[in-house]
Amino acid sequence: MELTREYISKLEQSSLEDILRSVSASFPGKVVFSSSLGQEDQVLTDVIFKNQIPITVFTIDTGRLFNETYELLDKTIARYKQEIQVYFPEASDVEEFVLTKGINSFYESVDNRKECCHIRKVKPLNRALRGAKVWVTGLRNEQSANRSNMPLMEWDESRQLYKLNPLINWTYRDVMDYISRYNLPCNQLHDKGFFSIGCAPCTRAIEAGEDARAGRWWWESSQKECGLHLPVRQ
Repeated sequence: MELTREYISKLEQSSLEDILRSVSASFPGKVVFSSSLGQEDQVLTDVIFKNQIPITVFTIDTGRLFNETYELLDKTIARYKQEIQVYFPEASDVEEFVLTKGINSFYESVDNRKECCHIRKVKPLNRALRGAKVWVTGLRNEQSANRSNMPLMEWDESRQLYKLNPLINWTYRDVMDYISRYNLPCNQLHDKGFFSIGCAPCTRAIEAGEDARAGRWWWESSQKECGLHLPVRQ
């Protein structure tokens, strides 16, 4: 199915639930949602599961997540009694990286860090997206300069699928209001100053006035992206 400008325009005027329902109906059995268990992702998970929208939900376990993230995964599954598929990095990739470069070599260079992210995040994501026609994300325009101009729905040429960003125009306050209204489970680290939460060695709490993603890979001055939302490489 090729989406028309009229279809996209209609989506832009729809509620979050209606956006997800419409896209899942247009691509039956081919819509997947990648959750990192962040606040935005908990909103989307709630809408999908609560309304029984036929979208597959998955997450990526890099092997180096905070224990609080694993606890949240358990709480989320227990609340909705729905399946969240978990994808892991290939053991051989991790073993080779650790053997040749060291367990924490991502601190030594941006190239090492990006390679670690590619092994632990991007390659599992690529496996999870195989066969999908639409990839749902929790991205918002406010999150970073790299995401400020992302549309509601776009064609991902490198992965040959549509990327749906249904929260793209939501503010942080919109997200928090929804979480409060429905008492959604969230990562306890948010209460300790952790805004954007990734792998434990690569995430710190942010200080007052810092950018929301300042706590990710804080030792480098890169684009603050792991590669999940950049053109794919194998």
